[in-house]
Amino acid sequence: MGRGGRHRGRSQRKDFKESRENVWKRPKSDASVDGSDNAVLEQKPTWEPIVTVNPNFEEYYKEQGVVKIEEWDLFMEILRKPLPAAFRVNSNGQFCDEIISILENDFMKSLQAEAIEGGELEAIKPLPWYPKNLAWHSNFSRKEIRKNQTLERFHEFLKLENEVGNITRQEAVSMVPPLFLDVHPDHFVLDMCAAPGSKTFQLLEIIHEASEPGSLPNGLVVANDVDFKRSNLLIHQTKRMCTSNLIVTNHEGQQFPGCRLNKSRASEKGISENMPINQLAFDRVLCDVPCSGDGTLRKAPDIWRKWNSGMGNGLHSLQIILAMRGLSLLKVGGKMIYSTCSMNPVEDEAVVAEILRRCGDSVELLDVSDKLPELIRRPGLKKWKVRDKGGWFTSYKDVPQNRRGGVLVSMFPSGKNLKDSSETTEKNENGDVKGCEDEHKETDIPVVDATPDEQAEEVSDLPLERCMRIMPHDQNTGAFFIAVLQKNSPLPEFQEKPNTKRNSTAKSTDSTEKSLSKESVVTVDAAVPDESAVEKVIEADSNNEKDDSLEPEKKITEEESITEDKEANSSNAGGKRKVPMQGKWKGFDPVVFVKDETVINGIKEFYGIKDESFPLHGHLVARNNDTSSVKRIYYVSKSVKEVLQLNFAVGQQLKIASVGLKMFERQSAKEGSSTLCPFRISSEGLPVILPYITKQVLYTPMADFKLLLQDKSIKFLDFANPQLAQKATDLVMGSCVVILSDGEEPVKVDASTIAISCWRGKASLAVMATAADCQELLERFAEKTPKTEGGSVNGSNVDLGGPQAMETA
Repeated sequence: MGRGGRHRGRSQRKDFKESRENVWKRPKSDASVDGSDNAVLEQKPTWEPIVTVNPNFEEYYKEQGVVKIEEWDLFMEILRKPLPAAFRVNSNGQFCDEIISILENDFMKSLQAEAIEGGELEAIKPLPWYPKNLAWHSNFSRKEIRKNQTLERFHEFLKLENEVGNITRQEAVSMVPPLFLDVHPDHFVLDMCAAPGSKTFQLLEIIHEASEPGSLPNGLVVANDVDFKRSNLLIHQTKRMCTSNLIVTNHEGQQFPGCRLNKSRASEKGISENMPINQLAFDRVLCDVPCSGDGTLRKAPDIWRKWNSGMGNGLHSLQIILAMRGLSLLKVGGKMIYSTCSMNPVEDEAVVAEILRRCGDSVELLDVSDKLPELIRRPGLKKWKVRDKGGWFTSYKDVPQNRRGGVLVSMFPSGKNLKDSSETTEKNENGDVKGCEDEHKETDIPVVDATPDEQAEEVSDLPLERCMRIMPHDQNTGAFFIAVLQKNSPLPEFQEKPNTKRNSTAKSTDSTEKSLSKESVVTVDAAVPDESAVEKVIEADSNNEKDDSLEPEKKITEEESITEDKEANSSNAGGKRKVPMQGKWKGFDPVVFVKDETVINGIKEFYGIKDESFPLHGHLVARNNDTSSVKRIYYVSKSVKEVLQLNFAVGQQLKIASVGLKMFERQSAKEGSSTLCPFRISSEGLPVILPYITKQVLYTPMADFKLLLQDKSIKFLDFANPQLAQKATDLVMGSCVVILSDGEEPVKVDASTIAISCWRGKASLAVMATAADCQELLERFAEKTPKTEGGSVNGSNVDLGGPQAMETA
């Protein structure tokens, strides 16, 4: 039956149905007391439903016309229901096929009774638009799965597989953007606002899945997030992928450094001009920007209470700046996804329209309507209004002077810049600014016909219908907005003078009290933000050479440079700006290449690794300058190595929170000091290095392998196979690898190999893997036992490397 059983009594079904109705209820802050003794004595917790009504929300989106009026009731009904849980199966995991089989042949059937009881047709089903049945939709909310005993076995399954990295719990609509990015294994990909990391994990899956079998991808993913705590969450999420092709950084997205190496300065410092890359440019950029998040109302119902139209208005400028920075880092010919989990056109179509206006013919909004045909989506809006505390506005010319600090020209469909007329303070007899009355007559902006009592609505002349809107009631999901942009040529140089107050608009979420001035308009229409302060320090003396793929950096004044030098903690002594040294980022350990020949050769000799087959030199990094005290050594792919070399050359502009794959870890036990090599192979790094290890390997039949997983430590004399005890004794004390084998002879290591990292002690063998990893393997063996004979693995497709996403380098 499995844990929790598959069949429940009527009482449990009744409890289950009641709990489904209460998933959005929370305890009242204070218990009501009616004065009776019973009320005082009992004071049982009472519950009240979370408020799912916001008149401002309903008025706003009715006015914007995001859905047809005949759909409105269904739209609101779905929004008020909890979001069904969804998850993805890791396409690179060793358990991928088995997990899909379990979902199809076990849980789809065993949970069907609970689904019918709750009024649903299906308990779980694959998302029809996601390739290869890798993504699944459940008709139970996450809270239902967590709280109801009838779903206990399914809940335990999801928890374990998520912990070891075989599945990722992710909102269905959140899975969409990476699918439209068209990522190849050799691409450099930037995820600008990556936390919590589910999309980053997805991007890593794609570059590994598409790479040649038996090799690491030539590409990489740089996952960035501005928030330090969220960066840690990002690291925790992506480390389950166990890849050497990832760099996690901690920058403001709008200030993400381009790491451009100036040739003249490089020559002065003795840096070779023949570096593989001389600037950080990307083939693909995912720009999933911060937003008001009203598309996640079903997952985060507290937004109902907080929502107001000012949330989107306040983020509009930051979203533009982030998107423009992403395009500036994009190679010519590259693609960028701009996406939000908001339904607000001010955060969606208005931002895309402003990008297209600024970039002209250099950027194209792609039509991807032929991609993922089973995904129901709606075209982007061509017209919308802007809401402010002062009311509704259909055109920027209607915005009063004292509201133009918060209601920006870029928020409107036309994006018509009234900067020239706004500088004229002369007013007509009605108190209106002269020159504003006939704006539409002077342009070719389409205008919707209106009655005399209505304001004329602008209609964008840009192909915004190519954007995608995913609405909750179409496929029982959350809401999402996606636009696919392609960079066809270098971005144009902007004529506006850069505002020295960097990102003042982006940082201010409530600028409604600012009066319109020339300076404020320039802030709104400012060009792509300059490179980081550190990059400016390095390139201060350069001639700003033209590049084929990235637009030239803007020149800055000496005053601005000095100010930013102070911000970057770079000294400016004697007029010479110093390149920051290692470890310059406060709170971040430096990234250092391991060059100690004693350490590297010791590892190679101990494990029998040939450098020509699996190069270690130049691919091992640590987070400590002192090699003698290094606790962990990380392996980086060729592409990550090249980016690190560039980063060193330009003065470590990248603030790196995590890099590479933890491959070796210093053994802290007492026995570690007596071994020839104090570094053991980490369970994360084992799948990558396993094919190249020729020493310290023990081949074990199923019976003893299971015993090792169950007991975690076995004395040599306790092995069921006496010959195995002798072979374990023959190993050198220290780290070793135990491989599951039908016999005792070596087997060819491939994607089906099952292996675990162990420690050979004086008289015992200890498993160096997590409890979750051991539990998962034991459960897989239990499922396979009826299908095998005599404990033989018969080409089993199981590997502890399931959570590590086996990459046979």
